Amino acid sequence: MAGLSSLSGLVYSTDNGRMCPDCRQPMASCQCKAIAAAQAVPAGDGIVRVSRETKGRGGKAVTLVKGVPLNAEELQALGKKLKSACGSGGTVKDGVIEVQGDHCEPVMKLLQAQGFKVKRAGG
Repeated sequence: MAGLSSLSGLVYSTDNGRMCPDCRQPMASCQCKAIAAAQAVPAGDGIVRVSRETKGRGGKAVTLVKGVPLNAEELQALGKKLKSACGSGGTVKDGVIEVQGDHCEPVMKLLQAQGFKVKRAGG
């Protein structure tokens, strides 16, 4: 039961609504997200890698874009632009843009047009 105290905490208040589990402030005035967004720019070698993956996806192909040196908000905007250009869905998780389908070539051309140094990774 020693670990229970770290798991217990206020997550919802009838007065303020949802509460941040880290700073225990209402989500509207939470400072954790602002700090995390400012520190979210990954340090890499400056090369954006585009690959195709099917592992763990039921045989469906997904185009992965890794190593983009942008913060979280800019990464979301770039992901949206790539998805709309390819005419498919996708998501942005942990600094990686996932576009549903095999769209490596169009994604690479779009990223090069944006001024990124792009490499094809994987097979």
